[in-house]
Amino acid sequence: MLKLQEVHQKFEIGTVNEKHILHGINLTVNEGDFITIIGGNGAGKSTMLNAIAGSNQITSGKIFIDNIDLTNAKEHQRAKYIGRVFQDTRMGTASDLSIEENLAIAYRRGKARGLKVGITQSERKMYKELLTSLDLGLENRLKDKTRYLSGGQRQALTLIMASFHHPKILLLDEHTAALDPKTAKNVLDLTVKIVGENKLTALMVTHNMKDALKIGNRLIMLHKGNIILDISGEEKAKLGVSDLLKMFEKASGEEINNDRMLLS
Repeated sequence: MLKLQEVHQKFEIGTVNEKHILHGINLTVNEGDFITIIGGNGAGKSTMLNAIAGSNQITSGKIFIDNIDLTNAKEHQRAKYIGRVFQDTRMGTASDLSIEENLAIAYRRGKARGLKVGITQSERKMYKELLTSLDLGLENRLKDKTRYLSGGQRQALTLIMASFHHPKILLLDEHTAALDPKTAKNVLDLTVKIVGENKLTALMVTHNMKDALKIGNRLIMLHKGNIILDISGEEKAKLGVSDLLKMFEKASGEEINNDRMLLS
């Protein structure tokens, strides 16, 4: 479903500020994989997701989605294959548009546009049913602008929008990090439900090692732009946080110095 071959990412090349963030990443993601991604600050987690989404053009290497070479494809050209939810709760929705208008934009993504009525009654009924399943009361607020929603409500709405058309890949970039613990758990539970029910292939960056071990079928750890751990199946299921810390120290030769990961 997704393949990264020798992906390097450099910024400000040829200047004194040149930074080499990804160091020849090789990663094969199988259809239906739900991969959690952890690593310290500057490990390259978000940079790798940006490379997959096309937000940044990689310096060298190849990126394939569903066996299609998208290495040189722009971000908007990859959008039909990719759904994404960001850490910033404001990035997934248009603040000045209503809930139903945001849903309509997501629903029409990749479809031909015409001069028909903006939102049909059948669509509105579908939106209400989808929102009812969230159990957040949003089904009765279709006309409300999303700027008036809480962070958790916006992330839940963004998840629905990102998974509307069963994207080939769903990218989740610390999408619960800006939420309070209770709301974060609710959004995480919703994420697991949406990924499972729609049989999506997903990559989720998280700083919470317990969540990384509990969720999904596979875990990878990045360190200084390299994948140093790739654990799946029964091996992953048997691990505890202390085991994961020991594996990191053995693979990297260092101790984890990320307070957010340790405090989680």
